[in-house]
Amino acid sequence: MATTGPLFRGINVVSISVTDLDRARAFYREVLGFGPPLYDLPEAGWIEFSTGGVAGNVSVTLAESGWTPSTGTTLVLNVEDCHAAVEELRRRGVRCEDAQVFPGFVTFASFYDPFGNRLQMCSPA
Repeated sequence: MATTGPLFRGINVVSISVTDLDRARAFYREVLGFGPPLYDLPEAGWIEFSTGGVAGNVSVTLAESGWTPSTGTTLVLNVEDCHAAVEELRRRGVRCEDAQVFPGFVTFASFYDPFGNRLQMCSPA
């Protein structure tokens, strides 16, 4: 296969499995502040949100029987100030780990949705 440039042009959507679409809709819409879903298709097991960027949406999909939360592959969201975002998410009742700083590179922190999926956020160090 011959190509003249990059094959991929960014991320369209990242899907996160959950066991309750109504609960996930409320968490991602209200607690994380993604706002109303772009696509709300519970009959298809799919709800998609914008993360506020040009591309790179997040969807929640209905998990299959026997599912366990994801702590491997991790969605990382950009924030202005990771330390402030940790405090705000904690104020909203979200389980957050302390921010980690890699001087000159990045500040990041892990946090968890109500289903135990690990998410992360990062800002400049």
